[in-house]
Amino acid sequence: MALIVGIADYQNAPDLYNTTNDGKLISETLKKLDFEVSEHFDIGLDEFKDLLKRFEFESETADVALVYFAGHGIEVGGTNFLVPADADAASRQRVADTSVSLDDILAAVDKARQLRIVILDSCRNDPFASADGKDTLTLENASVRSSLAPPSPERGTLVAYAAEAGAIALDGAGDNSPFATALAQTLKTKDLEIGLAFRRVRDTVLKATGNAQEPHTYGSLSGQPYFLAGQSQEINGLESADRKNAWSRLEVDQEQVLQVAAREGDSRALKGLAYMRLNPEGDRFDPSQAAALLEKAAEDGDPEAMFELARMYERGIGVDQDVEKALTLFRKSADAGFADAINDLGFLHFQGGLGITRDPKKAIEFFGKAADLRHPEAMFNYAALIDDGIVDGKQPDDAAEYLYRALRSGNEEVLGQLSDNPDMFKVSTRRSLQRKLAERSFYTGTIDGQFGPQTQRGLRQAYGLSE
Repeated sequence: MALIVGIADYQNAPDLYNTTNDGKLISETLKKLDFEVSEHFDIGLDEFKDLLKRFEFESETADVALVYFAGHGIEVGGTNFLVPADADAASRQRVADTSVSLDDILAAVDKARQLRIVILDSCRNDPFASADGKDTLTLENASVRSSLAPPSPERGTLVAYAAEAGAIALDGAGDNSPFATALAQTLKTKDLEIGLAFRRVRDTVLKATGNAQEPHTYGSLSGQPYFLAGQSQEINGLESADRKNAWSRLEVDQEQVLQVAAREGDSRALKGLAYMRLNPEGDRFDPSQAAALLEKAAEDGDPEAMFELARMYERGIGVDQDVEKALTLFRKSADAGFADAINDLGFLHFQGGLGITRDPKKAIEFFGKAADLRHPEAMFNYAALIDDGIVDGKQPDDAAEYLYRALRSGNEEVLGQLSDNPDMFKVSTRRSLQRKLAERSFYTGTIDGQFGPQTQRGLRQAYGLSE
């Protein structure tokens, strides 16, 4: 799913030339890539907020959620704001108060199942820079004020700027900006991995502008490859382990780009190259080299690399087996908020292992943390533990909420269990889940805890299946 917003006609700020054209270009490009696109131009604050709220709900069942914004953007107090058509320009703070924050945009894409991307084509001149006598970031020559500050997206979300934070994006001489033109051309390139696609966009814009404009990305996608076009799209539907192995299917030219990115310290590139060398069926199979690549990414603070390296030390794959080092890496990864590591530590404490004494209470704490990070299996397991009455302070309504979130995340096991074996949960939990389905307009029947055809239909709809 994609939400496209372009603002050209401002009530209280200079109009922009290419933003509507750019929005339409990206919209048409994404439609050809089978996106469900919602496009809106010259909208005000209230409509913008309503669109984001609806998109946040609807994109929960999408594999990919993408927001593209073209218009004025400003930074106030370290927070980025995207300016709607009717923003109040009385002061810089009033502009912020009547605009949409980047945090709002990030929340709107946050629950998509595989890929979350925010693209801001809004690093133009800041028309509000002197509204209250205070400047924002300036270029070295101090002659032009710019608009946006570096964002801090959650791991698993990519934010792309048309120009590096603190720099200016150009409108170009044609009907579309250099950035939008490069983005549209690149996204539809067949069999081009999405992370590498944004590197190609950067290179294309640099060339088109004579190095005057350099797009920049912030945040990080997951370590699994993803393709928007071409036969490689079949990779997107594979299970997690197979998705990682699929890095080895990249063409040589894309592997070379990964190697360049890895030398620059790009952790996702390091992981991609490592996964290539962990595929036993690939011609690049080399576990010791994979461990070295993951070590580098882990040293740079990447929690996914820490987790994968921990598994290698646990099993002695590519490295000498070292259970203590494995446990240290699991804990570092968990401390950095990596849900897989947190969930695994839950099982280690629940069952005992790696020298950890069995501690069910501690295990439940880990399962809860992983569930709150929307780890699919953890949400289901934590709901079952709550239903069993062994999680202090949690009630059937909490169990139902985790089951609902697991459904929305695309957890097939939850859909299967609730469809085929609903009696594994108490009636009180089933009633609470029916209420949650009803609140989201997925169910209109009686709240009785009986999962008949109408409830089953609601479960499928909440999961994202249409009748």
